[in-house]
Amino acid sequence: MRRRKAVVHVERATDVSQRRACSVLRQPRATQRYQVKRIDKDKTLVMAMKRLAGKHPRYGYRMIAAKLRQEGWQVNRKRVQRLWCKEGLQVPQRRKRRRSIGVAENACHVSRALFRNDVWTYDFVDDRTVDGRGLKFLTVIDEYTREALAIDVSRSIRSSDVIAVLEQLFTSRGAPRYIRSDNGPEFIAEALKGWLSDRKVETRYIEPGCPWENGYAESFNSRLRDELLDRELFYSVAEARVLAERWRVEYTNERPHSSIGYMTPAAFAAECIASAPASAGPAPRQYTTENVLNSLLQCGT
Repeated sequence: MRRRKAVVHVERATDVSQRRACSVLRQPRATQRYQVKRIDKDKTLVMAMKRLAGKHPRYGYRMIAAKLRQEGWQVNRKRVQRLWCKEGLQVPQRRKRRRSIGVAENACHVSRALFRNDVWTYDFVDDRTVDGRGLKFLTVIDEYTREALAIDVSRSIRSSDVIAVLEQLFTSRGAPRYIRSDNGPEFIAEALKGWLSDRKVETRYIEPGCPWENGYAESFNSRLRDELLDRELFYSVAEARVLAERWRVEYTNERPHSSIGYMTPAAFAAECIASAPASAGPAPRQYTTENVLNSLLQCGT
């Protein structure tokens, strides 16, 4: 390698031919003119990374590495990070101020969920259709397994609508021990509180003005907004329902979750049921995206 560099230097410095420079430095011309043919072993991996990054533009390299392993790649996270930086695929970081998490009794970091169906949490997310009319998304998740249990979409959602969503979930999945929420009027309505009391479900209300105490719901809602609401224009309630349900199914069954070892929530829930069937409740239904979309399209608006 040093002789090859020396030949190039002599050529440029003295303006002699390559033959003469090789003769003086005793470098075979065949060696000097040989070009190394390197096989790009990372080409197919980079193509797979770009495909996943195009499908999930808000995923970082850790999530992409988990998705690659889901597809059968035997790849190290550090290798993915190196190629991620080399290809310039970094996701812009958005800095946020951190507030004190507090020590409220009903905060999610104080009264943690201990098993599947122990603590559910629900909250609202607001958006709009292209005509400027409001949309309201009711999200329900299991804090322990991180499953997205329901995303109900409507122009307005009252306490009776919340009861209807919970009743359907209780029938298909079983009731939790606790349900956590903020102090929104829909959640503190006497009708909803009485309905939950009849079913032996205790409520855990966070402190007013402290959304970080309901961290699981806030984290889920930020993913919903980042990966769906900020990327889509909704022309009708029916379209919003279809897209939200498709995203929910993908979130639960396909999206790796960093806090549960990059497993999907559905896989983690199945593991919980297998290890503790008595406390985990009935097995969750398995949905496919096609079946869900067809059923929603049949329901209409």
